[in-house]
Amino acid sequence: MKAAQIKKNSSEIKIEINEIDRPSLQPDEVMIAPLYAAVNPLDIMNINGSVKLIQNYRMPLTLGNEVVGKIVEVGSEVKNFAIGDQVYSRLPLNKIGAFSEYVSITEDAIWHTPSNLSAKQAVAFPLTGLTAYQALNEELKVESGKTIFIPGGSGSFGQIAVPLAKSMGLKVIVSGNEAARNHIMNLGADQYLDFRKENYWEILSEIDYVIDTLGVKEIEREMKIMKKGGKILSLVGGPNKKFAVEHDLSKWKQILFSLVGSKLDKLAKQYGVEYRFIFVRSSGQQLKTITKIIEDRQIVPAIDERVFSLDQAQEALQLVAAGGTSGKVVISFDK
Repeated sequence: MKAAQIKKNSSEIKIEINEIDRPSLQPDEVMIAPLYAAVNPLDIMNINGSVKLIQNYRMPLTLGNEVVGKIVEVGSEVKNFAIGDQVYSRLPLNKIGAFSEYVSITEDAIWHTPSNLSAKQAVAFPLTGLTAYQALNEELKVESGKTIFIPGGSGSFGQIAVPLAKSMGLKVIVSGNEAARNHIMNLGADQYLDFRKENYWEILSEIDYVIDTLGVKEIEREMKIMKKGGKILSLVGGPNKKFAVEHDLSKWKQILFSLVGSKLDKLAKQYGVEYRFIFVRSSGQQLKTITKIIEDRQIVPAIDERVFSLDQAQEALQLVAAGGTSGKVVISFDK
């Protein structure tokens, strides 16, 4: 089967399309023939090695974290899925590889795609949906009636984070580009700031929670607008000692992440808030919950008009790395 792979970590996006063996199937796994795979900033991080200390992959590595496909084979212990089912997944951390013609995946990492979405649309949600779910429920442990701000939340993450946060009783404020205003407001946002015309740090204050999508350069500004005792969670700012301890990483990684995250932890202490970092795991049961929200609220994601083939994986990754897309970038496996 064909797969898009890298041979080593590199600052350059250099992909090879190789012929590799079809994966074996374990008793608790299903075999999926992908219909679509999504391309994410996390794939770029897998290429450049910036998450190597959290998840170190053997090379060559088949890329791709997010997939929609049809089940073509089931293991002897699989109970809840059958051949022909259309499912989606954020692949398990230790077994990524959506940019390939077949994917084997444990039953507990998949769920049926939302009934209101096509396969092409559904692939926009497993990774971002689980990120939003785990951010709100597990990391921030949000409380109804409080306010959350998502700077840079007009992209694919905001498309699911906003309605999920609203379903939990939060007031939701988003900043992003003006073109996405109507879409994000229709998803339930209470306030939308055009980042080109409005500086959120001059407008907002007393924010309970922040989900940072912009990175280290913005984190101090984000902390300045928060209430004392608030929580800020970064998707990209990097891990700290708390992350290493809570994920039971080795002692040397706890020491390393304590040093790496010390600047952010000091800033958090200065502003009286708590800094957290997230690295999202797979979960079929959480996808089940997310699927119901998508169906109940009839959420439809924005998909970039440029659809790529597996042979064009490098161009797709370069597009995501450059930014400025109009929605989720997808790879099609249309046979």
